[in-house]
Amino acid sequence: MDETPLPEVTEQFARTLAPERDGILREMDDRADREGFPTVGPAVGAWLRLLARLTDAERVFEFGSGFGYSAYWMAPAIAADGEIVLTEIDADELESAREYFGRGGCAGRATFEHGDAIDIVERYDGPFDVVLVDSEKARYTEAFEAVRSKVPVGGVVVADNAIEAGPLEFADIRALLAGESVDAGEASRGIADYLATVRADPDFETGLLPLGEGVAVSVRVA
Repeated sequence: MDETPLPEVTEQFARTLAPERDGILREMDDRADREGFPTVGPAVGAWLRLLARLTDAERVFEFGSGFGYSAYWMAPAIAADGEIVLTEIDADELESAREYFGRGGCAGRATFEHGDAIDIVERYDGPFDVVLVDSEKARYTEAFEAVRSKVPVGGVVVADNAIEAGPLEFADIRALLAGESVDAGEASRGIADYLATVRADPDFETGLLPLGEGVAVSVRVA
């Protein structure tokens, strides 16, 4: 049986529909390819921008921003007087994000926070119309629980790597969600626990976007 969770043709076709990348995004993509840095990629980036538009996002919070790739995709869709909060534990990567945003003319909409995102979000009252969870897989559920009360009805929580990533095993995640006992790694258990948590939360409805490495989109409905 084919265990490839996301067919490459889907990703390729989605990229053809994505908005044209500006020079900063092309530079970021080149850097990611050169350094092997994991970003969501253009197909998922375009969807993040669309979700920000669909929610009329005024405020966005990211758990794990790297050098600002995902945030930069969303920035044009945020209200002119809005805010996107980037968080990153690596000071050099956060400084790169600040530089990219400055050159791209988006710095006025961004707040750059250095440190642990779960500690940082506690200092914010919200609301956040879009939340991106893209940090330590074992802490996804902790991140969701820290921010869920700050997401308004109609807002979305987006979790990257819902199916695959370097430390994840797709078969293990599927087995854990089915209630089977498997000797899974910490990252796979973290993703499975996150998906089970949002699936069981009566205030959210969750679906899977089969692009990139799998994106779980949870919409607050109550």
